[in-house]
Amino acid sequence: MDIMNDSKSGPYKVSSLTINKKSNPLEGVVKWDPARSIWNTSMFLSALILGPLYFSWSAFVVFFVILELTLLIGHSIGFHRRLIHRTFKCSKTLERFMVWLGVLVGMQGPFWVIKSHDLRDWAQRQKNCHAFLRHAKGVWVDGWWNLHCTLKLDNPPKFDPGPGISDDKFYVFLQKTWMLQQLPLAFLLYFMGGLEWVIWGICVRVTVGVSMHWLIGYYCHAIGPQNWLVDTGAVQAHDVPWAALLSMGESWHNNHHAFPASARHGLYPGQIDLGFSFLKLLQGLGWIWGLQEANNLPPRDGITPLTDQARQTIEIQKKNQKKHQKSQ
Repeated sequence: MDIMNDSKSGPYKVSSLTINKKSNPLEGVVKWDPARSIWNTSMFLSALILGPLYFSWSAFVVFFVILELTLLIGHSIGFHRRLIHRTFKCSKTLERFMVWLGVLVGMQGPFWVIKSHDLRDWAQRQKNCHAFLRHAKGVWVDGWWNLHCTLKLDNPPKFDPGPGISDDKFYVFLQKTWMLQQLPLAFLLYFMGGLEWVIWGICVRVTVGVSMHWLIGYYCHAIGPQNWLVDTGAVQAHDVPWAALLSMGESWHNNHHAFPASARHGLYPGQIDLGFSFLKLLQGLGWIWGLQEANNLPPRDGITPLTDQARQTIEIQKKNQKKHQKSQ
């Protein structure tokens, strides 16, 4: 099988976007997004004001457990490693459950998450892109932009998440009702633990999860060690070791920019990746299959290794590719 190693096809394709000659990642206007801004502000104020008033250790445990489950299974695995990058295969039932947990993070619906991710991914691979997409305005402006605004490009790529996603009625429903998806969980928490569980299990959790996702993403494009450079890219990603546990392994972002089709982000010794560890568990149970790793992907054009361990990865890929070609 002939696999091209660029962003237009194969494992390194930005899957949901159709790029044409007019597509431009540079020209556009940042506008206030009323729905997300009001949502995030309401959650923040509720957490800030009501959180201390309704604190209990049982409520904190509920907050922590649901936060970890939704970020791990929902966002890191369901949204990012499955729906966006298709780094493994699973049943449609399991996929839908994981995506629902991703919606519970409180960031937005599945279509919005895919589009936002892929637009930024595509733009950062170009020679230049809008400051919104480069995290170029400092932490305070970037926080306002990403939590309360949206970027309207003058000539954006066409967006279509493709069959199995855009035509999935459940995902369409989740996109339309992403805020309301907190209600069933809120009723359950109120029944089991009262208002304090609702405040910490919904308001505090959503505030922490959404804010932490943005902040770690900001630092992943600002500072930290690197094993790779994406040639001609407007933005180079960094690994952020201190955030590895908080992000479920997503903060090994330099590795991810180099090999977005790899389900494993923590490629090297000492790089903790809870998302990949959980996927290995699911693979052992027979619930997922076709798990992709960087070593088993074809070598990618347009990236430069910066360290010995990165150069070793390329050598392993070349050897595995030769074995694959001989077996054909």
